[in-house]
Parts: sequence; C-alpha cells; structure tokens
Amino acid sequence: MSKILWKPGTFEYPIPAVMVSCGNIEKSNIITVAWTGILCTNPAKVYISIRPERYSYNIIKDSKEFVINLTTEKLAYATDWCGVKSGREVDKFKEMKLTKQKANYVKCPMIEESPVSIECKVTEIKELGSHHVFIADVLGINADDKYIDKNGAFDISKCDLIAYANGGYYPLASKIGKFGFSVQKKKNKRKKIPAK
Repeated sequence: MSKILWKPGTFEYPIPAVMVSCGNIEKSNIITVAWTGILCTNPAKVYISIRPERYSYNIIKDSKEFVINLTTEKLAYATDWCGVKSGREVDKFKEMKLTKQKANYVKCPMIEESPVSIECKVTEIKELGSHHVFIADVLGINADDKYIDKNGAFDISKCDLIAYANGGYYPLASKIGKFGFSVQKKKNKRKKIPAK
C-alpha cells in the first residue's frame, strides 16, 4: 500500500455533526457544527469551534452558554439547512419545524427532536485562526427516555445518529465491537460429559 502526501488540512473523519442551540427561549438560533468533541472526563469538558463571522459566535461569546444537540438520520436535512442558512435572516427553529425545549441549567433552548442534548457553560475561548474554540463544562445531559433500556442505560444504537466526513453526512452503521472487546477473555465452555 502506498500513501499520497497532501498539505496539512482537516481530514480527521468521521466526526459528529451536531446542532448547537444558543440564545434564549424567546430569541434563539441553531448553528450546525462538525468541529466538536470531548476534552476531558473529570471534570466533563467539551468544545465547539466556530468562525468569528458566524451569527452564533457573538451570541455564545456574550452568553457563555450553548447546548450541543446530537443529530439523527431524520434530522439530517435540518442539520444541513441550519449549517448553510444564517440566523441573521431566518428563524431556524420555525423554518425547520423544530421544537424549543427548556433546559435545566442554561437559558438557551434544547432541541426536543434531538435524542441527546448537552447543556454547556463556556469556561475559555481560544482564538486559533479561522476558528475560535469554545471550551465548556458539561452542566447536564438530557436523554430522550425512549432510548433508555430496562436497565436504565442509554441505548445509542437505537438513535440512528449521523456523522460528517469530507463534505458528506453518513449514518452510523451497526456496532462492530465494544470497548475492550479485543482483550476480553472468552468464556470457557465446559464440555458435556456423556452419561454412561
């Protein structure tokens, strides 16, 4: 196998395609973000990267809060639309028929149709170049109860989540393993001894 060397760029795919809600219940906006991820487990920290010219940039910079809403195959159209339209000109909740849901810790609304909404409080803003990174504490995670199994665990496999890769949206296929499966000891099956 031979590899072709390209100039430095953004090619770490796939990555989440999320809708970030900001503002407040009365005046809010949604921005689609793919530059997002987990920074730390304890304390729980995440980040989103936004260009300063985007409408949501100053809303989040001023309020110091936002909600990350995970997206599904059913939300793919709205996810893309909210990424190419500006909140300066349209009400994205209204145009995409998305429902504002009151959050528990922040003033900005969650998107009710999202299976998971993560309430975030900005602790730091890093100006890196084309994008500025909003580093935030996770204040609360809101999960749709229809995805909670009988043991009280969240079954992410039922959500039909999507990812973004090289300009396209892709469904997450079925699970091919779980964390630690490569080193998990196989259970010894005892051979049945035939009765004499």
